Amino acid sequence: MEEKEVLLKVEGLSKKFCKDLKTSLWYGVKDLFSGLGKNKGERLLRPKEFWAVQDINFELRRGECLGLIGHNGAGKSTLLKILNGLINPDSGKITISGRVGALIELGAGFNPILTGRENIYNNGAVLGFTKKEIDDKVEEIIDFSEIREFIDMPVQNYSSGMKVRLGFAVAAQMEPDVLIIDEVLAVGDLGFVLKCFKQIDTILPNTAIVFVSHSMPMVSRICTQIILLEKGEVAYQGDDVAKAIDKYYTRFANNENDVIFDDKTITKLEVSVVQPRSLVDDIPQLEWGDDLKFRVKCNFNTKIETPQFTINIFDKEQRPIAVLTRNSKEDDLIVTDNLLEFTVTHKELQLSKGMYSVNITATEMNTNTTFIRVNGILSFQITHKDEVWQPFLLKADFKNI
Repeated sequence: MEEKEVLLKVEGLSKKFCKDLKTSLWYGVKDLFSGLGKNKGERLLRPKEFWAVQDINFELRRGECLGLIGHNGAGKSTLLKILNGLINPDSGKITISGRVGALIELGAGFNPILTGRENIYNNGAVLGFTKKEIDDKVEEIIDFSEIREFIDMPVQNYSSGMKVRLGFAVAAQMEPDVLIIDEVLAVGDLGFVLKCFKQIDTILPNTAIVFVSHSMPMVSRICTQIILLEKGEVAYQGDDVAKAIDKYYTRFANNENDVIFDDKTITKLEVSVVQPRSLVDDIPQLEWGDDLKFRVKCNFNTKIETPQFTINIFDKEQRPIAVLTRNSKEDDLIVTDNLLEFTVTHKELQLSKGMYSVNITATEMNTNTTFIRVNGILSFQITHKDEVWQPFLLKADFKNI
């Protein structure tokens, strides 16, 4: 099978910025007069400078979608602006074949004084389309954006959602060879986002797409390869999208907890996973279907009856997923010498693959008076060969009838 043509090639791309405006202007003047303003290869950092992106390399062919992920400030938007020609790199080379469409920032590329219809023609002209070609597309763009009633109103009066609708409609309906999409789709409502993904599915076979998002389900859905950026450098690059997403979430997990309430009755509260498969960056690893077993240790500053414990489980985006049944007097947990140690087990865990955190609350058994509440007291990760974005992967048996 013949390989599809390379539409976007990035080689050794780097860009640096200065943290101080006055210093940045001074460096700009020095570079201008010394001739260093031109792209003459990678240079050393000067005081107060930092690499926004450093040594980025990738190829993107027709029919492929590259996902860029990373925390805020990792360099994703800077890289997109370089790809779109909005800023120049300090070193490296970019080769793009064909027309480029971009949806980078709200209202980017729109003249706020012009109407939506006039901006369609402006953007089409920038992409290299003739007036006749735009005439043939303009009705499809307006229909897709679903803002026909407001298409002859100045864009400065549009809401953020309307700008996203028009921007994506122009970028996608013009069917560029390379399509660059930043996380602006997060502004759109669910119905329009689903419509956008359907359009992406339609144009992807003939387009190369660079897609940035903090929504990992979106990234997993459309991306064929992925780059995880961290402080401007590549932390992971490859076609194993699920592995990169796991690394992304792992970077947000930590062993710090937040004590939301504490009346000082409990002097020490510890929760751990009993017999995990392994530890990765101090995070317990479990396989889907394993028993989830917590060990809880409580020290009290006075003689006390056994509290009631509520253990909540949250997913990687801090959505509540499950709560374990609370202990009762029938469980016969006993406090000895102001110390309580016990285990709590959930058999055959069927949470889907991913990172999870645990919140715990201890209350008085009869009155529900809170002794302590701790969020994020523990994180653990579940592994499975299948990438599933629903919170549960339920075991099922299939039989002929």
